Amino acid sequence: MRIELEKRARPSQLHSLLSPIIALVLTLVTGAILFAALGQDPVRALYVLFIGPLTEVWSLHELAVKSAPLIMIGVGLSVCYRCNNWNIGAEGQLVAGAITGSIIPVLFNDWHSPLVLPLMLVMGMVGGALYAAIPAFLKAQTNTNEILTSLMLVYVAELFLDWLVRGPWRDPQGFNFPVTKQFQPEGILPELLDSGRANLGIVFAILAALAVWFMMRFTLKGFEIKVLGASERAGRFAGFSRKGMIWFSMMLSGALAGLAGICEVSGVINKLQPEISPGYGFTAIIVAFLGRLNPLGVIVAGLVLGLTYLGGEGAQIELGLSDKVVRVFQGMLLFFVLACDTLTIYRVRLSLAPAAKEA
Repeated sequence: MRIELEKRARPSQLHSLLSPIIALVLTLVTGAILFAALGQDPVRALYVLFIGPLTEVWSLHELAVKSAPLIMIGVGLSVCYRCNNWNIGAEGQLVAGAITGSIIPVLFNDWHSPLVLPLMLVMGMVGGALYAAIPAFLKAQTNTNEILTSLMLVYVAELFLDWLVRGPWRDPQGFNFPVTKQFQPEGILPELLDSGRANLGIVFAILAALAVWFMMRFTLKGFEIKVLGASERAGRFAGFSRKGMIWFSMMLSGALAGLAGICEVSGVINKLQPEISPGYGFTAIIVAFLGRLNPLGVIVAGLVLGLTYLGGEGAQIELGLSDKVVRVFQGMLLFFVLACDTLTIYRVRLSLAPAAKEA
């Protein structure tokens, strides 16, 4: 006897809509069991993780800061995944965007001009897009698996950043710490309000989500993405280019990841250092799927995952838990999202395996 997955003739629309909610509930239940096993009060632990960060004005600002890169990257990944281009290297594209966007404030630190910040943002997007073009080229021209190439390039970008801040870009006045010069005020994203650190990054994230939603909903390019994602053969009959879509989706995803990188550096850190991201590029994969690969859903999913980062910091301070607990939560959420989606599309069936033939 074996377990098989049989595709449903017509997947339930209700189940499809409820799938992310069910996955979130299952994650909370499993998390409560995990906290109990760690000797913590599950109710208090879940409150610290998911409710406490929403009770103060300053923490709402922090939520916007942490959610902005997740939303930007998640929106780009949603386009990739809708057309079956599996970009797993958004973390590396974020780092590439941060590096290229920081060229002006690091190498031309004395240049004071209103053009500094716009140029940084544009260069960050170009850097992320060009870095994503590497796995796009390899897939389009040689049919190389983009999962492997984009993932391996993450470590190349991170090591290159580490070399830069410890070598040629290190601040000579930085007491030998591996950091660059502090960005000048012209190279820093302005804050939205005086009551916290939320900056223009969250505005860029929402605008990007709205723009991509409009493209997917009302333009020929959006229709092309959906057709090629549903059936590459049907796309070829319609005259759509598979290679062109690989380039478009990967570079769009890379550009938004690069924008997230330079916004993180300019709006939060204000300099380059060996670590500029707690793994936003990988967490955004969960954001994309939790948001049902819909740019508007990605906004909500980005806020939820941003809340886990913020609540995780509170759990470390108030409960003395490791920061790895947050990663466990995020991993469980991705597992349950994929499991619920699978059971929405397929039904589990037990079948008797055919008897082995005699030799």
